[in-house]
Amino acid sequence: MKIFLTGANGYIGMRLLPILLAKGHEVICAVRSSDRFSVSPSVKRQVQIVEIDFLEEPDKNILPNDIDAAYYLIHSMSGSTKDFDELEAKAARNFNTLLAPLNIKQVIYLTGMTNENKTSKHLSSRQQVADILKKGNFALTCLQAGIIVGSGSASFEIIRDLCEKLPIMITPKWVKTKTQPIAIRNVLQFLEKSLGRKETYDDAFDIAGPDVLTYKDMMLTYCRIRGLKLHILDVPFMSPRLSSYWLYFVTSTSYNLAVNLVDSMKVEVISKDNRLTKLLDIKPLSYEEAIRAAFDKIEQNQVISSWKDSKVSSRFTKVDLNQFIQVPKHGCLVDKQSLKTDSPEKSLNKIWEIGGKNGWYYANNLWKIRGFIDKLVGGVGLRRGRTNYHDIYTGDSLDFWRVLFADYEEKRLLLFAEMKIPGEAWLEFKIDKDNIVHQTATFRPRGLFGRLYWYSMLPFHFFIFAGMLKKIAHA
Repeated sequence: MKIFLTGANGYIGMRLLPILLAKGHEVICAVRSSDRFSVSPSVKRQVQIVEIDFLEEPDKNILPNDIDAAYYLIHSMSGSTKDFDELEAKAARNFNTLLAPLNIKQVIYLTGMTNENKTSKHLSSRQQVADILKKGNFALTCLQAGIIVGSGSASFEIIRDLCEKLPIMITPKWVKTKTQPIAIRNVLQFLEKSLGRKETYDDAFDIAGPDVLTYKDMMLTYCRIRGLKLHILDVPFMSPRLSSYWLYFVTSTSYNLAVNLVDSMKVEVISKDNRLTKLLDIKPLSYEEAIRAAFDKIEQNQVISSWKDSKVSSRFTKVDLNQFIQVPKHGCLVDKQSLKTDSPEKSLNKIWEIGGKNGWYYANNLWKIRGFIDKLVGGVGLRRGRTNYHDIYTGDSLDFWRVLFADYEEKRLLLFAEMKIPGEAWLEFKIDKDNIVHQTATFRPRGLFGRLYWYSMLPFHFFIFAGMLKKIAHA
């Protein structure tokens, strides 16, 4: 089949794509920017890529007429605490407009399970999107998932952060809310096996694992599997705002996402039927099996995607980062250092493995202090780490940087700072044909305060950047 995959650069889309290709489907990937499509070159060669921003009026001629089915994997929950529901509705309407001239048979929409008696803004928005998509000239299959558990998923990473960092927790009362988590591999099975099944047309199905658990149960189970001690004291006086700040400071989530997650966590969502499980002959993993499967991927360094690599984890959610790919020169302050390497391959590998658990090779404690200060003032801090220990792609998050350009053959890596600073900053690594490693830090200050910031940091830059370059060049 010819498949139109929206959200191809997202957490679900990047995992679904290789499955569709392995099944022999022809896939057209919709991304906002092809430069930020974080897949391997071999995958890129197998797909057609179209650049579409569904928040803008679509070009109706951008797609071929012979598409058989589409996946709708778009959401804006993390972008804004105020207007994400309006953005989601706008994207859904533009999606319908784009597909109107085509003869697409089926659209599969992954959404969240709902509670008929009580809902959150997030779940209401997801239902609104479903209502809009139902007006399209195609059969709609709605897959309503519980909390998704898998390496790199937002819910798994939040539980992981909480349990690994805090042996004692004073928690809000929503930790007693019941939910029904589902393993990411089961979600992908439902998405793939629903394709072309007429029994799923124009219908909505709950998809969930076999266990009904509270958030407290989920954390305690995680700790038991990991061999950690955890004591939880839940109190009734933690407001949603305090809960959001708590999640933001302790975990890798952004503040906007924390606000919307807390809003949703107060609502109990439990599967009302398992029709699709029987129809597609899928045996969902238990919560414990899902956790163990996630760590199998982590320990083997096979994490394909992470929510932290999506744009919603950035502080520049409404900015096109492509405008920063050309490093400016006018009005900028520059720290440039170079050093010859006797082993360009080892030095390049060192560059490609920078950040995350690998650290920044020199004065790592100072990097951690800088990340902590950034988080205190509302920045992203160092909490995002990196998805893969060895590979890195354009668009990936890398601690408090975003990868603007990564070309291993060209031996060049360009990072853009997403920490809170009075200006814009770039960090570039490049190895030339003479085996000289060039490391360039560029800062475009905003006003007088920006210049004061740069000069106050010069002493640190002098020995931190010099030490980092020596570690890379003498790898």
